[in-house]
Amino acid sequence: MNLGFHGADRGVTGSCHLVECAGKLILVDCGLYQGHREIEQENAEPFGFDPASIDFLLLTHAHLDHCGRIPLLVKRGFRGEIITTDASRELARLVMLDAAHIQEEDAAHRARHAHHAGREAPLGPLYTTVDAIDCFDRFGRMAGYGEPIDVTKGVRATFVDAGHILGSACVLLELEEAGRRRRVLFSGDLGNPGRPILRDPQRPPRADVVLMETTYGDRLHRPLEPSVQELYESVRATFERGGDVIIPTFALERAQEVLYFLREGVERGVLPASMPVFLDSPMAISATEIFRRHPECYDVETRELFRDGRDPFALPGLRITRLASESMAINEVTGGAVIMAGSGMCTGGRVRHHLRRHLDRAQSSVVFVGYATRGTLARRIIDGAHSVRLFGDELPVRAHIHTIGGFSAHAGRDDLLAWHRFVGASETVLVHGEDDVMHSFAKRLEDTKVVMPQLHDQLEL
Repeated sequence: MNLGFHGADRGVTGSCHLVECAGKLILVDCGLYQGHREIEQENAEPFGFDPASIDFLLLTHAHLDHCGRIPLLVKRGFRGEIITTDASRELARLVMLDAAHIQEEDAAHRARHAHHAGREAPLGPLYTTVDAIDCFDRFGRMAGYGEPIDVTKGVRATFVDAGHILGSACVLLELEEAGRRRRVLFSGDLGNPGRPILRDPQRPPRADVVLMETTYGDRLHRPLEPSVQELYESVRATFERGGDVIIPTFALERAQEVLYFLREGVERGVLPASMPVFLDSPMAISATEIFRRHPECYDVETRELFRDGRDPFALPGLRITRLASESMAINEVTGGAVIMAGSGMCTGGRVRHHLRRHLDRAQSSVVFVGYATRGTLARRIIDGAHSVRLFGDELPVRAHIHTIGGFSAHAGRDDLLAWHRFVGASETVLVHGEDDVMHSFAKRLEDTKVVMPQLHDQLEL
């Protein structure tokens, strides 16, 4: 029995881990690296294993940094079975199609620039829309929370609600080979308890070895209620200045959560009912529709809203803008609107066009409500850059910048530690965290051997 590390090792994106047991190879997640432009080359590098040799892929959840290289895996030869929850399967298809579309657009943009400059055309997209569609056939059995699945002889998987995004799960693998048994738990991404919409993370099962994320392993999150109030205050203050509020939005979970709180603000009279709210993200629009189809993931309060005939994601001024022409028409708004657009890290998508229009406007605000990886445009703005380069131009940052940490979908340090204590593992593998954060978190762990692997390291189980 062996565990290989092929992504999110001493970093926060690109999760990809390989289990070898009973003559089979089982991959847990296959995510895209995200961040600075050089990341594109990292995504194109060999996986560190032969994709055609993989028998099964277990997907913890549908965020791009956990599922975004699955089309590339299939393109390079994977013909095994993908097992995940029903909600994750729906969301992953949406995410992978969107990623393929972006890959194609970026490749076409690079080719045009190379042609005009008289240079040789660069490499094409990492994968195409057809590649993304091809991988849909690989999705097989659906996992229900708490229902063991015999993946293959000697490997049993149990998906446990991680409370991170819709359909997210921790995965317990019960491994047996040559009479030896090991319980290995993969945390996936752990949710921040006490959030609306989704249930809190379930108590984890016991395991011998745990591989866990450490995204916020060195800090505590701000409480939710003050964060919600700061959101309301930033909106009101911006409207009083005659500006607009730009919210770079992750399409899965964060967009729905912000809509939830904006609706509550209107219903409580804290925000004006006439306030236009533009959901300017085709993927977030589709994801919200998928959210409505999966009440099995909701907490009690959200299920009751639906039972009462109320949509938790709808508010009077909500305007859905799927088409590019509808997105461009938002430029006609001169103040008093909330514009939610992807991507959350400002690495692509429609939000970059809104930032180009509003970053140098002192009346407007940019409100960040999610994590930003080092090297991303969002991180540079959050870290206080006086100007940023966008679409070839250097833009001054005059807009009011708000970073509201309490909306994180990731567990903070103390919740991670509490989760780890329940697992009781004798060996702990730390991944999905920046190097200094992992070292800080490791110092707080007791009664366990701590491993912090490098890319392509191996661990005997």
